Amino acid sequence: MAVLVIITLLSLLSLGFSSQLRIGGMFEEDDINNKLAFILATQLVNEKNVNSEYNLAPVTVRTSRFNTLQVSQLLCSMFQDGIVGIIGSTSPYTSTHVKSICDVKDIPLLQTQWDILNKNDSLVNLYPHPTELIRCFVDLVKAWGWKSFTILYENDDSLYRITGLLKMYDTTGYTITLRQLQPDGNQRKILLEMKHLGEKHYVIDCSLPLLEEVLKQAQQIGIMTEKYNYIIMNLDMATLELSPYQYGGSNITGVRLINPENTNINLIDIAERLQKLRIKNGFEREAFEYLAVWKLKTQTALIIDAVHLLHETLKELRVSPKLDLGPLYCNNTDSWEKGSSIINYMKAKTLKGITGTIKFDTETGVRREFDLAVVELSVGGLIKVGTWSSKEGLNITRVYSKDENNKYSDENPLQNKMFKIITALTPPYGMLKDVTTALSGNDQYEGYGIDLIEELSQMLNFNYTFVIQEDGSNGNYNKRTKKWDGMIGEVVAGRVDFAIADLTISSEREQFVDFTMPFMNLGISILYRKPEPVPPSLFTFASPFSVEVWILLAVAYFLVSLSFFIMGRLCPSEWTNPYPCVEEPQFLINQYSFRNSLWFTIGSLMQQGTEIAPLGISTRMAAGVWWFFTLILVSSYTANLAAFLTIEELVTPFNDVEELVAQPEIKYGAKAKGATYKFFQDSNYSVYPEIRDYMNNNPEYMTSVNEKGIELAERENYAFFMESTTIEYVIERHCNLTQVGGALDEKGYGIAMQKDSKYRHALTEAILQLQESGKLEDLKRRWWKEKRGAGTCEKRQPVATPLDLQNLGGVFFVMGVGTLFGFIGTFIEVGVHTYRTSHKKRLPFKKEVRKEMKFFLKFKEMAKDVHRQEDTSTFGDVPKNLEKK
Repeated sequence: MAVLVIITLLSLLSLGFSSQLRIGGMFEEDDINNKLAFILATQLVNEKNVNSEYNLAPVTVRTSRFNTLQVSQLLCSMFQDGIVGIIGSTSPYTSTHVKSICDVKDIPLLQTQWDILNKNDSLVNLYPHPTELIRCFVDLVKAWGWKSFTILYENDDSLYRITGLLKMYDTTGYTITLRQLQPDGNQRKILLEMKHLGEKHYVIDCSLPLLEEVLKQAQQIGIMTEKYNYIIMNLDMATLELSPYQYGGSNITGVRLINPENTNINLIDIAERLQKLRIKNGFEREAFEYLAVWKLKTQTALIIDAVHLLHETLKELRVSPKLDLGPLYCNNTDSWEKGSSIINYMKAKTLKGITGTIKFDTETGVRREFDLAVVELSVGGLIKVGTWSSKEGLNITRVYSKDENNKYSDENPLQNKMFKIITALTPPYGMLKDVTTALSGNDQYEGYGIDLIEELSQMLNFNYTFVIQEDGSNGNYNKRTKKWDGMIGEVVAGRVDFAIADLTISSEREQFVDFTMPFMNLGISILYRKPEPVPPSLFTFASPFSVEVWILLAVAYFLVSLSFFIMGRLCPSEWTNPYPCVEEPQFLINQYSFRNSLWFTIGSLMQQGTEIAPLGISTRMAAGVWWFFTLILVSSYTANLAAFLTIEELVTPFNDVEELVAQPEIKYGAKAKGATYKFFQDSNYSVYPEIRDYMNNNPEYMTSVNEKGIELAERENYAFFMESTTIEYVIERHCNLTQVGGALDEKGYGIAMQKDSKYRHALTEAILQLQESGKLEDLKRRWWKEKRGAGTCEKRQPVATPLDLQNLGGVFFVMGVGTLFGFIGTFIEVGVHTYRTSHKKRLPFKKEVRKEMKFFLKFKEMAKDVHRQEDTSTFGDVPKNLEKK
C-alpha cells in the first residue's frame, strides 16, 4: 500500500514538472517594458486557460546590443532547457544572427520590431511589413492634397521605409524634398531652411526621442501654426506628450496600430497590471497611479499578441510538454521535429489581438494584413478621424477642417447665455474690492481672473455671475469615494458652469473635466528669504581684478622694468654727458640702472611722475606703450572698484532644489493637497522622492493656504514650494522674499468646465486671440506690477564681477607687442651706432660689436668711456662715484 502511494505521488509530481512549456524571451539590457510585457502576457494566457494541461513558463535573457557571441551562447542555453519558441526584440546588429540559429534548429521565432530582412523559414514578424505600411502614408498624402512636401528622415532604415513616398516624385506632379535629421539633436538649421523655402507640408520618420525634439524645435522657430501640416510615420506618436502643440493650429496627423476602444480586450486592465509589475520590480512609476491605455507602445502590444499567437498554435496542434520537448545542443545538427509544423501553422493562422487582425504571408511570414486608426491632434487632444486597412485602403470617417476648428462657429454657443462661474479669493486671481462702500454681485470682486472673464464675455457676448469657493480648494480626488471636492467637484457635479482661479491643468483632472488652452504658463519654484549682505572683506580693494590679472600685472611690471634696463644699456642715445658744460667728455653715464628702471615703471603704474625720461626712440616707444597700458588698467580698476564698493555681496544658502534637500537647517513645505504637493507625490525624478518623504513625515510644515507658507518664509528659516507666477506676485509686495532657482516643471492655468463641453472651442479661441493681441500680458502687468501694493520693492542691484583676461587681454597684448618693437628699435640703433664708430676709428665692425657687448654685460657699470681704445691711459679715469651707480 505504501509503495502504491509513493508511486502515485511520484507520478503526480512528474506530471506537475512536465506541465510547463517554456517560452523564451530575448530583450536588450535597457528594454525593461517589453520584458515585463512578455512576463505579463504569459500570466494572462495562463489565467485565461486555467483548465489547460500545461502552462507557459517565461524564460527571459538580457542581450547586449552588439555582442553576437553572447547572443549565441544565450540561445544555446535556452535550447538546452527545451523551449517551444522565442519572442524577441533584439537589435538590428544581432537579429540576423538570432534568425540564422533559430532557422537551423527549427525553433519558432516571433519578431515584434521592424526588420528589413524577413526571409527565414522559422520566422514570423508581427510588425506590419514596411511595403504595406508605407501605402497608408501615400494614401494620406494624396487625401490631404499635398503636391509638394518635405520628408525628414533619421537614418538608412528610415530611408528604406519611405521608398514608397519617394516613388511619388514626378516632375509634373509631386515635388518631394528630402532632408536627413541631425544625430546631435539640433534640427533648427534644417527646419529654418525649409521655412525660408516656404515649405508647409512635412512627413517625419524617426524615433520617439528624436521626434519629440523635432516638434519642440519646430514650435520654437514658428512652424507649428495653422499654415503647417505634418504626417508622423512613427506608430507610437500617440504616446508622446502633445499638449504643447494642441493650440498652435498646425495639422498633425499620425496612425496607431493599437485600438484603445477595443471592447474584446481589457486594455485598461493590461495597462494597470503592467504598471504594477514595474512597481513590483522596483522600476520608476510612470505617469500617475495608473498607466493610461494610450501610453502602451506598439512593440509592447505586439509582444503580448505574439505570446497569445504562440499559445493558440501550441494548443491547436496539441503539443505535449511531456512527449514533444527535449533539449537541443548547438554543437550538433539536431533540430526540433515539431518546429517547422508550428511555424507553418502560425503563418496560416488568423488571430484577433490587441493590434487588431493578425494575418501573415504564408511564404515569408511577414504581416501584410492589418488595420490602422488615423488620428489627428486637435484642441481637445488626439481624435480619430478615419481608418486604413491593407484591404480597403483609407477611409476618412470625419471631415476635418482646420478652419472650422480655429474660428468661431457661425452660431456662438455662449451668446446671450447666463453662466455661473466659481472662483476662489486667491490674490491676484480673485479678491474682494478694497472700498468703503458696500457692493454686491460681481461688482464686489476684482482680480486677474475676474478681468479675464469680463474680456471673454465682451468677445463672446455672454453674461455671468460669480460664486465663491469658501475654503479656497481647487479640487482633490478622493480615491475612496471616487469623488472630487473643491471647485473641480462643483464643475463635475454640474452645480457651476466654469471654474477660474490658479487652477492647474493636469492629466488627472482632465480625466473628469475639460480645460481651455492655458491662459498662463508657469512652473513650481521656491520662495525663500532674500539673502543677507556679507560684510566687505579686508582686501576688497583687490576685488576689481581677478587673481590671474593681478599675477600677470606683477609679471608684466617686472618684465617691462627688465626690458627698460636692457634697452637703456643697449641704446646709444641713453648714454649721456654727465657734465653738459664739457663739450668733449671723457665718459658717458646711463640713467637706466635696474633700480631706476623699477622706479620708472612703478611711477607710471601709480600715475606718478619720476625724474627719469627716456631719450632714445626705442625706449620712448616702449615707455609710450607702457603708459598706454597703465592708463587702460588704472581706468578699468577705478571704474570696477566703484562698483564693488557700492554693490553689496549677497550669499544664498542654496541655489536650487538639490542644494535645498542636501542641507538640514532649512525646513520646507507646500500647500497641503495642492497641485504642487501632488507633483512631488507622483514624481520620481532626481531628489523629488526625498522631498515627498520629507513632506509626508513632516506635516507640520505643510500649510492649508499659500498665505501661511508666505508668513513662515518671512519669519522662519523656511522655504515654500509654490507656483512661479504666484511667487512673482508675492515678491513684488514682500520685499524680504525672493525666488530661488528656476521652475521645476512646466504647466498652465486654464478655465475648467464639464467634460465634452460645447463651449470649450469658443473659449479657447477667444483666449488665443487675447494672447496674440497682448491683452493677457497687459492683465498680468496690471495685477502683478501695478495694483495692490506692487512696485514698492527696490530692484536688486546687479552683482559686480572681477575683470579677467577676457576683459583686459588686449591691453596686455598691446604692451607685449610694443615692448617687442622697442627691443627691435634698440638693436637697430645699436647696430647703426657701432657701424659709425668702427668706420670713424677705422676698426673692424665685428671687433667694435664685441667690445660693446662686453661692456653691456658689465651690468654694474653705469659710466662709459667716450673713446674705448686698447690703451685707456690716454683718457682720464672715470670718477669712482660713477663707476657703480
